[in-house]
Amino acid sequence: MRLGIGNFVMKSGQNKGWRSLFLGVIAASFFMSNTSIAASTSSALSDAPIPMKTDEEMPRRVAPLLEIGGAFLGTGNIPSGFELPGGSVWIPQLWVYGNVRTAMNYIERENNSDIGDLVVQPTINFNLKLTGTERLFLQMRPLDTPKGFTGYRFEGNKGDETQYNASLRSLFFEGDIGEMFPKLDPEDQKALDFGFSVGRQPIFFQEGMLINDTMDALSLVRDTIIFPGLIDTRFTGLWAWNNISRNDNANDDDASLYGLFIETDTRKSTIAFDVAYVDSNNANGGDGLFLGASSVQRVGNFNTAVRAMQSIAMNDETPQVADGTLFFGEFSTEPNASHDVLYLNGFLGLDSFSSAARGEQAGGPLGRTGILFANPGIGRTFAPLGSNSDEAFGGALGYQMFFNDDSTQIVAEVAGILSDASTARVQDGYGLGLRLQQKFMNRFLFVIDSFYTRREVAKDAVGARLELTVQF
Repeated sequence: MRLGIGNFVMKSGQNKGWRSLFLGVIAASFFMSNTSIAASTSSALSDAPIPMKTDEEMPRRVAPLLEIGGAFLGTGNIPSGFELPGGSVWIPQLWVYGNVRTAMNYIERENNSDIGDLVVQPTINFNLKLTGTERLFLQMRPLDTPKGFTGYRFEGNKGDETQYNASLRSLFFEGDIGEMFPKLDPEDQKALDFGFSVGRQPIFFQEGMLINDTMDALSLVRDTIIFPGLIDTRFTGLWAWNNISRNDNANDDDASLYGLFIETDTRKSTIAFDVAYVDSNNANGGDGLFLGASSVQRVGNFNTAVRAMQSIAMNDETPQVADGTLFFGEFSTEPNASHDVLYLNGFLGLDSFSSAARGEQAGGPLGRTGILFANPGIGRTFAPLGSNSDEAFGGALGYQMFFNDDSTQIVAEVAGILSDASTARVQDGYGLGLRLQQKFMNRFLFVIDSFYTRREVAKDAVGARLELTVQF
């Protein structure tokens, strides 16, 4: 389970407080997990059968805020529903659920530009399930906008802030043409199984490095295409006409995005080839062509992924689109006799790689590298080492531990970046990050994040974040 990184620390002058904070986080981590640190030293499988759990031993179903027409993950008879003229049988079920994130953030920096705030971010979802393949989904986040979050700033431009937002974060319908009109192919012999979605929806390709945005879009998907030597291939066509944010995380009212995304499974790897084109006027950044390729596989005991992406400005280079290349690699493994995760992620940026679309709170393309590169997505805080790849290389080495039946997680990470870029948004630097996550009573998640970084321009910075997420 991964959450964005932020920052909170008690100020004690000249960064004296960060050592105590780090020791406190470590002590709390091991105190909360001391009953489960011991692990078996043998990886041999047992010959003894494991008895099935009784109904009393099974986890209790956690119901959403509202259920109409059927229980989410419930048991019992399925309602009969009603048949449409095309032959599809709809069984409407409405589930309302969401969460409330409350975060206290603080960053203390050597240049005295400290940041501190207490913010809240509620999210509410309406999921109208019609069949196993058709649904209507709506999402709202009423207390944050691209301009800020609702809360109180106690450091740096102090004061209250309220950001009411009645607009829809997402509103889309998705389905399958063959399942919606089964009478067109009663023998299921025609190639009518095209998936589609239309409306304001999150679009995410190349793990968010190529595209990570919520756009008004129409997509058409054809899956389970078999070629000789390949197990399965999927084609996705996309047209987005509104609510597109460019590489500078700012909305471009004039932009349209067209994309073709291909993913195929071989016996050893999952391979993807992606191409997108953004059409916009010169005043808003101009046109751009964006390419991506990746391969994900398991090599021995290692999970590996390699990605290569290219952006090409069709006009003059701008903050919205520039020429550049990004290479990215991920390597992880589970140490023997544990289910912990050891990971090493690295990147190389040539020139100024630009994403085809990046949401206004998505940060830069390097967020997947590690917790020191990830944008928190809540409050005024930012990725401790930045998340842009201009003329840079670097990476993160981390270890993630699980305790208490996975209710407790601890992540420790070291990371660094070197860059020849002349902009302040990409700086040489290194850092250490720690994270503790603790689940309570199925609906509550408590997170402590802390970090120390040394950057070329920003100099020393220390910070952490306390966050409580409540699921409903």
